[in-house]
Amino acid sequence: MIYLSIGQLEKMLSVPASTLRFWEQEVPFLMPSRTKSGRRCYSLSEVVLIARLKHLALDRGLGLSYTQRILEYELLYQDQELRANIKQLREELFRLLLECDRWKVSFKGLLSVSALENSTKENSEKELLNGRSDKESDGFR
Repeated sequence: MIYLSIGQLEKMLSVPASTLRFWEQEVPFLMPSRTKSGRRCYSLSEVVLIARLKHLALDRGLGLSYTQRILEYELLYQDQELRANIKQLREELFRLLLECDRWKVSFKGLLSVSALENSTKENSEKELLNGRSDKESDGFR
């Protein structure tokens, strides 16, 4: 797994290390892990979260408090919305699979009726070619 130091994160996002440390104190769900020597190390998911925090709080000027609420919502509920969407898509997929099965059964039925008609037609043609009438083929002589 890739981790960034606070210095690397500072350069990557153009956010001073002091601001990153301040955000860590103010935003409860922002908790970078630490090395054995106590230095902060940020995972890629934390980098993405901090980049989003920077975008909302600094670039868009929404303020830290409002940004924190937005991020909390995204972290807590967006996942539920995503799961609900996935569930809905799965239900639709299964509905379509069932519909395909119905079409498959109908198609097989049509094929068997068509095959029976073709077989009957071929037998009638063979009987006519062999000189038999329909009555003879039905057992009437």
